[in-house]
Amino acid sequence: MQTKQWNVEITIVEDDNDRVTSAQAVLDIPDGRRYESVEYARRNPTDRPVPDIGDELAAGRVLADLSGRLMGDAAADVMEEAELRRR
Repeated sequence: MQTKQWNVEITIVEDDNDRVTSAQAVLDIPDGRRYESVEYARRNPTDRPVPDIGDELAAGRVLADLSGRLMGDAAADVMEEAELRRR
């Protein structure tokens, strides 16, 4: 059995007015591919500021985007392998 570890680094930044939170995620894969994404959470001006909520939303969105990118690349790789087998 082989064990691999991939680490995602997420950086969260809240603006000075606590209205917009951004999250940047970076995943470097040992084969040299790099995935990067930036997503945002915006607070409704009528809501009270709760920074943890913005952090969670922005981080969840950036991870969902990375997930979609990885799934898309995996699907493309499967199609490529299938094409190679047909030859």
